[in-house]
Amino acid sequence: MDVAMDEIRFYRASEKPYGAFSNLYRRDVEFEGEVFSTSEHAYQAGKARKPAVRKWLMEAPSPALLAMAAHGLYYWDVAPGWSTSKFDRMRSVLRAKFAQHDDLRELLLSTGEARLIETATVDNEVNRLWGEVNGNGRNMLGVMLMELRDELRAGAGGDGAYLAAAE
Repeated sequence: MDVAMDEIRFYRASEKPYGAFSNLYRRDVEFEGEVFSTSEHAYQAGKARKPAVRKWLMEAPSPALLAMAAHGLYYWDVAPGWSTSKFDRMRSVLRAKFAQHDDLRELLLSTGEARLIETATVDNEVNRLWGEVNGNGRNMLGVMLMELRDELRAGAGGDGAYLAAAE
């Protein structure tokens, strides 16, 4: 059943049902041969330059604290090229998350043609990059989810290339 809405806004992982679109939503994601407790963990695992910093990030007591810690890394602790590779990594993590969980994939597909918007409440550069704050921002997470939704639809009638890309 497709949702008959123009927009679907999400932010908190605990919000039903669309909080599952948040990277902080607790659902294991296997990525690059490792199992992560959230897609945020899988994404941020690629940010650290040094193994000790990566380990420290992965041991954060919650996905929200992991995100906060990762956003606060010093330049010299960030992997070279992160500013240009982070979007490809996020796309790959999202493909893995939705390929591995039928219920999440069905939820994403059920959104029809609705514009998906991560709607943050705190106005900062990170929230305006990945979502929107007061209607302003690039909403990259929402854009990537809508792109993935289109890929999944195309794959449903085709060869399932999205599944192969996530493995």
